[in-house]
Amino acid sequence: MEEWRLLLTDAKDAFTNMAIDEAVLRQVAEKKSKNTVRFFQWVPSTVSIGYFQGIEEEVDLNVCKEKDVDVVRRITGGGAVFHDYNGEITYSVAVNEAHPKIPRNIIDSYHVLCGGLVNGFKILGLNAEFKPINDIVVNNKKISGSAHTRRFGGILQHGTILYDVNLKLMFSLLKVPNEKIRDKMIKSVEERVTSIKKEKGNADKKNVIDAMTKGFESMLDIKLVKGKISPEELRVAEELKVNKYGTKEWNFKR
Repeated sequence: MEEWRLLLTDAKDAFTNMAIDEAVLRQVAEKKSKNTVRFFQWVPSTVSIGYFQGIEEEVDLNVCKEKDVDVVRRITGGGAVFHDYNGEITYSVAVNEAHPKIPRNIIDSYHVLCGGLVNGFKILGLNAEFKPINDIVVNNKKISGSAHTRRFGGILQHGTILYDVNLKLMFSLLKVPNEKIRDKMIKSVEERVTSIKKEKGNADKKNVIDAMTKGFESMLDIKLVKGKISPEELRVAEELKVNKYGTKEWNFKR
């Protein structure tokens, strides 16, 4: 059975998290590191915006500053996401693009990689299913969303595992035309989004990560072995944090 690396990194700031994802992707693409599944959290809580978005159009930067919330641009597409330290576990998968188990077609590859999470939710006792393009739903409500990119000869997919949801806080950080619309949006999202806590009550975050780990193993027929970030990945991540993710040029580039 093929061995992949499991990385359990402590909660880190936005710029470090995105730098680690890219550093791991680059090393995996060059076959200097094993294909990797990582679970992590964000401290402080963060809004990440998609590669093609404009930060000032999407995010209320004053409120973020006031509430000590970081803002960072991802290398993946998609929309703005609030990564709540208390309410979310984030996963990322970095795999060499030539891997036989990952389809060339992006929607098919979402299906395969999100399938690992679907299996994980089922282990937790939740009746989850994949909903194209990139969501996982439980009882027709979204519990996970993902984003995906292919570059450097590798594939990076990362996304949310919603443990708890604080919609009021989330919508205070995102740009919404006015209060009335904000209230409507909160109500509408409340009807469309769920969380592990809502579905199961309190579940230990460690148990959630264990379940997701087993889910990926069964979906991909692999063994995930706990590893560490390599010295080279740390060096590349530090460089990317300083010269890319931590810069105004990158985060305000659109």
